[in-house]
Amino acid sequence: MVDVVVRNNVKMIGEGEQVIILAHGFGCDQSMWQYITPSLTKKYKLVLFDYVGSGQSDLNAYTTDRYSSLNGYMLDLLEIMEDAQLRDVIFIGHSISSMIGMLAAIERPEWFKKMIMIGPSPCYLNDENGYHGGFERSDIMELLEMMEMNFSGWASFMAPMAMNNLDQPQFSQQLEQSFASSNPVIARQFAEVTFFSDYRTELAKCSTPTLIMQCAEDSVVPMEVGHYLHQNLANSQLCLMEAKGHYPHISHPTETLAAITQYLEVL
Repeated sequence: MVDVVVRNNVKMIGEGEQVIILAHGFGCDQSMWQYITPSLTKKYKLVLFDYVGSGQSDLNAYTTDRYSSLNGYMLDLLEIMEDAQLRDVIFIGHSISSMIGMLAAIERPEWFKKMIMIGPSPCYLNDENGYHGGFERSDIMELLEMMEMNFSGWASFMAPMAMNNLDQPQFSQQLEQSFASSNPVIARQFAEVTFFSDYRTELAKCSTPTLIMQCAEDSVVPMEVGHYLHQNLANSQLCLMEAKGHYPHISHPTETLAAITQYLEVL
C-alpha cells in the first residue's frame, strides 16, 4: 500500500468543518500558500500537499510513465482525497493545478463542491484558429532547452518574469529559490507536460461551480485565456484582478483572499 501522506507530504491545518484543498502550481510546493493560509484556517480545514517531484514529496515515487501527463497528478489528488475520505470539498488550484483539479472534478464530480482557479489556462500555446494561449511552440522549446543547459539560469530568468512585481524583489527571489531547489529532470518533464497540455475539449465536461481569477499583466496566462475559460466553462464566474503577475497569492495576498472569501460567502 502506498502511504499517500508521506508520498505527497500531506498536511492538515485549521479547525473548520468545510475542507479546502490547496494545490500548488509548477515549480512550487505547499509553502507558496503561506500568505493566505493564516486567514483561512480561522474558518476552514485546509489540506496542503506537494505533488510528487515537488517540495518534500517522496521523489522515489516519481516515474516518468505516471507523470507523463496531468493524469498522474490528478491521481495523486484523488488518492489523497480517498485516503482521508475528503468529500464535498472546495478546491483551490494555482496555474496548472487548476486543470488538474478540473480533471479530478470531471472524474469524481460528487467529491467537489466548488473550485477556485488562480491563473488557470487550458492551453498555453497559440494556434492557427485564433486561440491566444500566450506562447509559440518555439518559445516553449527554448525554455525547455534552457532548463537542460542551465537550470539555475532558467530559474533566475523565469522567476521575475512570472512574478512581475519589480517593486517587491523578495517575492521573485522566493520563487527563484523554489524553482532552483526542484529536481532538474523532474521539473523539466513537468514543464513539458504543463506547457504542451491542451484541455480545451475537457471544459464542457466540468459542471462544478468555479471562480476564475485572472491577473492583470500575467506573462504566463494572458487576459484572453481568462475570458476564454469563462465562456467555455459552465457555472463559472470571472474575477479580473488588479494584481499583476502570475502569483497573486504571494504578491497580493489581501486581494486574493478578498476574492476567495467573497466567492465562498456568496455561493
